[in-house]
Amino acid sequence: MSVRDGAATVATNAGGGGGGGGWSNDPDDRMYLLQIYPRLAAQSSTCCNLRVQKNATTASVITDAAAALGLDPGRLYVLAEVKESGGEEWILEAGDLPVQRVLLWPRKAQEQHPQSFGFYFLLQERNHDGSIHYVHLPPLSKEQEVQRLAARGFLPPPQDDFADLCNLPVLSEDSILNNLRTRFYKKKIYTYAGSILVAINPFKFLPIYNPKYVKMYEKHQLGKLEPHIFAIADVAYYAMLRKRVNQCIVISGESGSGKTQSTNFLIHCLTALSQKGYASGVERTILGAGPVLEAFGNAKTAHNNNSSRFGKFIQVNYLESGVVRG
Repeated sequence: MSVRDGAATVATNAGGGGGGGGWSNDPDDRMYLLQIYPRLAAQSSTCCNLRVQKNATTASVITDAAAALGLDPGRLYVLAEVKESGGEEWILEAGDLPVQRVLLWPRKAQEQHPQSFGFYFLLQERNHDGSIHYVHLPPLSKEQEVQRLAARGFLPPPQDDFADLCNLPVLSEDSILNNLRTRFYKKKIYTYAGSILVAINPFKFLPIYNPKYVKMYEKHQLGKLEPHIFAIADVAYYAMLRKRVNQCIVISGESGSGKTQSTNFLIHCLTALSQKGYASGVERTILGAGPVLEAFGNAKTAHNNNSSRFGKFIQVNYLESGVVRG
């Protein structure tokens, strides 16, 4: 046994077989590195590096690790496999094979697995009644843990924004509003919350409503492309044709949030789908009725100079072929 840089290193043939402390051409005799960290009442940062064969059992590895670390052989110890990425800490049975566990880890952690990689073994003390004597380490917040794992390459890098609020890692009022704000500054005014579309009025025209966008979202499952009101119209239209059941789209929001404009975009997309991209007189008739109604029922509010003061119900009827009837 030799001690270098605070790490105890021992070469062993635990589990039987030859091979010494080096590498062998025979795959069955290959030596694997196990890095074991003691988590005992007497805290120590010493890491025990063992080279063992593939069939080395947990019992033999514990014996060799205890000897290498100079621990009291009269006490009982257990070996725990830790996978920080999943929040797992698994106590290995005496007959388990630690090397087999290592071979299931990410390739990055197989050859060398220091604690900083998030995949490692802990040596813990077992009480005489069989229970585990845990020594708690300083806890990290969930955000800090995610940052550590992402920095080590075990988790994908954090996203700037989420197209669906259901995918937010932390769901709170602040995280929802921050996500919507981030997307708004990127001129992404639409965001999903499952099958619900959240729209933020940009108070200016965006070039995302021309016929090519109708074609782009046609026959696409909700969520496959960036959120858009045309996606809602497309899903409703093809669900009606497929299921032969009436579909309903509800638009709600505060004064000035863009309900009237959203209605116009929906009708534009629905009639374009039924006419296969060609403008129709039906669309002009439906959209032309809006200003007439609003001339009698609009009023000025604190947020909107021309706010609709009445509810609107628009029903578009289709033939079985999917063409607008009226």
